[in-house]
Amino acid sequence: MTVEYKKVLVAEDSSVIQNLLKKILLFENCKITSAKDGQAVLDKFEAEDFDLVIMDVNLPILNGLEATKRIRAGKTKKSKIPIIGISGNAKNLPVSEFFEAGMNEYIQKPLDYDKLIELVKKYTSTN
Repeated sequence: MTVEYKKVLVAEDSSVIQNLLKKILLFENCKITSAKDGQAVLDKFEAEDFDLVIMDVNLPILNGLEATKRIRAGKTKKSKIPIIGISGNAKNLPVSEFFEAGMNEYIQKPLDYDKLIELVKKYTSTN
């Protein structure tokens, strides 16, 4: 039996949260690539194909909302990749801004792991 891995780009500047996400995603047969800032997200997104992006909104250099807008501006099949936004201080932003930027979903930190797994399955399912 061959295991099918999903490629997930994890955009998170906190190494603690990045490691937590990696551990959770490994149980869901995901191959993880990490980026610690918004510019690295764009560089890795251009260089590789991914099935899903999990994007912290408050990234250095280029924030997650702007990185999402730039991905969506590509107007290619690749630019339609599902993006799940995460943030610890979303209270300062209306949730509508996440969706206006082009994110498909949003999860508040501290992360609800069951919800995260549900969304990963929703967006990486081959059914």
